[in-house]
Amino acid sequence: MITSKAAQAVITAGLKKATELGVRANIAILDEGAHLKAFVRMDGAVLGSIDLAQGKARTSALFGVTSEAVWDYCKPGAPAPGLERSNSGLMPFPGGIPLTSSDGTLIGAVGVSGGTPAQDADIARAAAEAV
Repeated sequence: MITSKAAQAVITAGLKKATELGVRANIAILDEGAHLKAFVRMDGAVLGSIDLAQGKARTSALFGVTSEAVWDYCKPGAPAPGLERSNSGLMPFPGGIPLTSSDGTLIGAVGVSGGTPAQDADIARAAAEAV
């Protein structure tokens, strides 16, 4: 599982990248069971993005892949169209990344929302590198 110390390190790295990009982001860290471990809403971040950040992290934690990768399974014509409606709603957009231990075990996920999809993904990648 992700420790509180590790979750704060992920938040700190995400904040640094968001600041570099000039993005006011919401950053959510969930544990391996998709429960909230840490969260920050930067000053001025869009309120509607709070749910998106948590949803991207939840999607990533539940499936063990990036939130963006889930779209490949649920888009029209894919093997599981409509998958995004499962699990009380998934967020198959860029910005959710699984967090793993050094041995590859899933310990949680980070989700970011507030910028463009590419910015959210960049912030999430930078945040995930702190683990």
